[in-house]
Amino acid sequence: MSSSFTYVPPPPLEGSARMWGTIALSTATFMNVLDSSIANVSLSAIAGDLGVSPNQGTWVITSFAVANAISVPLTGWLSQRFGQVRLFVTSILLFVLASWMCGLAPNMSTLIAFRILQGFVAGPMIPLSQALLLSSYPKALAGTAMAMWAMTTLVAPVMGPLLGGWITDNISWPWIFYINIPVGILAAGAAWSLYRKRESPTKQLPIDGVGLGLLVVWVGALQIMLDKGKELDWFQSTEVQILAAVAVVGFLFFLAWELTDKHPVTDLSLFARRNFWAGTVATSVGYGLFFGNVVLLPLWLQQYMGYTATQAGFILAPVGLFAIILSPIVGKNVSKMDPRRFASFAFLVFALVLWMRSRFNVQADEATLMVPTLIQGVAMAFFFIPLSILTLSGLPPDRIPAASGLTNFVRITAGAMGTSLVTTVWENRTALHHAQLVEYVNHGRQVATGALSGLANAGMEPQQALEQVNRLVGQQAATLAANDVFFASSVLFLLLIPLVWITRRPQAMTGAAAEAAAGAH
Repeated sequence: MSSSFTYVPPPPLEGSARMWGTIALSTATFMNVLDSSIANVSLSAIAGDLGVSPNQGTWVITSFAVANAISVPLTGWLSQRFGQVRLFVTSILLFVLASWMCGLAPNMSTLIAFRILQGFVAGPMIPLSQALLLSSYPKALAGTAMAMWAMTTLVAPVMGPLLGGWITDNISWPWIFYINIPVGILAAGAAWSLYRKRESPTKQLPIDGVGLGLLVVWVGALQIMLDKGKELDWFQSTEVQILAAVAVVGFLFFLAWELTDKHPVTDLSLFARRNFWAGTVATSVGYGLFFGNVVLLPLWLQQYMGYTATQAGFILAPVGLFAIILSPIVGKNVSKMDPRRFASFAFLVFALVLWMRSRFNVQADEATLMVPTLIQGVAMAFFFIPLSILTLSGLPPDRIPAASGLTNFVRITAGAMGTSLVTTVWENRTALHHAQLVEYVNHGRQVATGALSGLANAGMEPQQALEQVNRLVGQQAATLAANDVFFASSVLFLLLIPLVWITRRPQAMTGAAAEAAAGAH
């Protein structure tokens, strides 16, 4: 398709075609997001089967994350070069192939190689699913389109550990990859049959080799640093110091090159738009806080509260309930109201949820743990859709893939940073609280003496009694540390609200309601 002709975007899909298109695009997105978290609970099984240590097994996660982070911001350039539909369907088929090869991998080196391929080809799928979905709906229903897209990206990270744990326990770990094969083939077939005649224009763009090389260097260094930092004791490690230096220097050179090159691999000029940069920062910081706390809660439950992986998964499962119910309602009404109000409400609810969690103690029962999780689904429904509308407002259709790719890249990176920061702060605060609590456990303290006497009367040796007290102190210290993280995250969510109001309300929304979501189209 030549760019010399004036490109007229295809009309929205109608009836069953729109429904099946939404299902195909959402299924591909769900499969992609699910795969980023499904392997987490299977690491010990994978490492054991392939004869490596659990620390080496973490490269199954790291390799996917690094490759994915590198390829997501390339979406805009690739879609202009090859076309949105061709790139999307090709990405799905290559993802299916890489998943199949991951399941067949005979050793860890081969598995990591195919996880790198899987992560790289997965990159364009999420931004392109967003762009194609917006093109399938009339402008007035853009909010509904975003609701369909948001539900998959919100529910999949919660389903991943549940499904991965069940498959690993009841079948075998390769099946966490094999399940992608039928799903991916069906999604690719449906997407191609519905969208092949709606291909976007292509341009014979030169390859920005320098920009691509710098992107690989700094993003790769940053992701490896974030994934391995806690294990290597962060900046006490020479390896982490080198990775940080490479990431910073690589980023500065990348920034200078991309802002001056005629055909940059990443369109950084998008950050000149107020709505884009403010929306991207609000989305990314909010997602980093959300994702870091989503990781922390099951860690605390499993390590200190005696929950199994499956039980911890069930505590997290209700998070999708209100998100699924409310997302279509938010999508329909975001065109009638100011999306900034919706986003502010989401941050207020996130702050409430994390404040409730900051009140947890070691006696917390399942009902107490699940109530904030249930309420969190409300925040999730009001989070992605309005912020996506604000971030992409005013952009022409041909810039949506680049913008979506860039904002998703920042969001994914923020998620990785959030996870690393939250778990590191939690461990440091646990050590601090443990040291403070231990000061109260000595023979001069009546409570400590009484507890040790009670354990001795129960038949424990003195050393066993001390170990039991130490375990209880450790549990209390970890709980207090988790409370600290939850409370700090709650405050940070409140501080994000003014950032939302830096954005402009899309002008189309002040006029006819039917044109309300034009900014996202």
